[in-house]
Amino acid sequence: MFSREVVSVHVGQAGVQIGNACWELYGVEHGVSPDGFLTADDLPCNAHDFFGTFYQETTTGRFIPRAVLVDLEPSVIDEIRNNQYKELFRPSSLISGKEDAANNYGRGFYTIGKEMESVVLDSLRKQIEMCASFAGFFIFHSMGGGTGSGLTTLLMQKLAAEYGKKHKLEFVIYPCPRLSTAVVEPYNAVLMSHGTMEHSDCAFLVDNEALYDICTRQLDMERPTYVSLNRIFGQVISALTASMRFDGSINVDLSEFQTNLVPYPRIHFPLVTYAPFHSVNKATHEKVTVTQLTRLCFERSNQMLRCDPSRGKYMACCMLYRGLIQVKEVNSSIQIIKNSKIPFVDWCPTGFKIGVNYQPPTCVPGSGLSKVNLSLCAICNSTSIAEVWSRVNYKFDLMFAKRAYAHWYLGEGMDEQEFVDARENLASLEKDYEECGRDTPKEAEAEEESTAYTTTATPESVTDGGTTEVTATEGTEAAA
Repeated sequence: MFSREVVSVHVGQAGVQIGNACWELYGVEHGVSPDGFLTADDLPCNAHDFFGTFYQETTTGRFIPRAVLVDLEPSVIDEIRNNQYKELFRPSSLISGKEDAANNYGRGFYTIGKEMESVVLDSLRKQIEMCASFAGFFIFHSMGGGTGSGLTTLLMQKLAAEYGKKHKLEFVIYPCPRLSTAVVEPYNAVLMSHGTMEHSDCAFLVDNEALYDICTRQLDMERPTYVSLNRIFGQVISALTASMRFDGSINVDLSEFQTNLVPYPRIHFPLVTYAPFHSVNKATHEKVTVTQLTRLCFERSNQMLRCDPSRGKYMACCMLYRGLIQVKEVNSSIQIIKNSKIPFVDWCPTGFKIGVNYQPPTCVPGSGLSKVNLSLCAICNSTSIAEVWSRVNYKFDLMFAKRAYAHWYLGEGMDEQEFVDARENLASLEKDYEECGRDTPKEAEAEEESTAYTTTATPESVTDGGTTEVTATEGTEAAA
């Protein structure tokens, strides 16, 4: 079956470990063993149809991930070289250096990262040459570390120059409000956000604090590990990519995320929620319905990022359902949400993009998640995410006012003006979100309406244009 291939790029410790969780889950879903061979015969009939999206079949019948895993220090990559997945990945796709970036964006972008740049780009080029219909990149990384921020920015700028028309979607671990793994996280996050703003098509942000809360409060884990957090993130990524890998009544292509979720190029940071999260102990006492799932995805407890949606307005929502779901149920659930008090901007009348995939969600054995028949991943572009930028900007300002730790960055060849430019760009982004959340003035609405009708040439064109627009709007909802 025809499919469009996606190459995954896993950068830094966080990116590589998330990649390990993702390919573990993909293997369970598609029946691919840790050595790359098919083992499962009891999968649904369409489970093997879209292998070409993420896997490449070799002459020996082995399925190899279309992925490149790179880190500036060897320990994390060496773990993969020596664990049960050592035969799954192509050896040339596991790239490690000898010296890490030491949580320094400058080392990842200017000095240590520069030495790895050509090797990584060459490996990616070979992966792309083996694709029949290459669609784009999935880039996994963190924003707080040196490799995840610096090297990723360098690679994305090069990819934008060489593959400008291809989609580039980011899956990002963003600095938490209270938990922190490095003092200089605000510097790295602001510098990277500035460096990749023009080169990323859509970025899905997740923070560890939100994942910890899900593990402890909903999955009853006393001491969640990074493996637990990464498996939760893996479930979300699996839900996002299910329509590219399995059959469904309304599948969502890679390009449709951008078309429906990104109203302006810079406003490409949607809020991700997922439901249900049922522990193995509680699963037998729960009943999952489409209406319940839809409501859960508008609750803060199921968000992947710490912010308050009630402080902003929704611009667009992409609802990705999985399982044997009736379209009628989806329609009624969306209508309930529309009739509730959830705030939407007044300039986006439709608001919802729907995807229905028949493949039920799968979980990795031992992950703490119970198997369910239905799931929902909601990707919502909300102005409330500006809260995340203001939070990291505030921390950046406190340190940069004293030029604290800045000498480590300047010593790697950076200039102080880069910090100033990056901070101004993030301040501008906050204002962009504020503008999106403002209601259209009544005078402007009336003027727009009068312009729209007076500039039409003939009554026939008014009728045709109006009918087309209404049909498209109703079609989206009806398709839901």
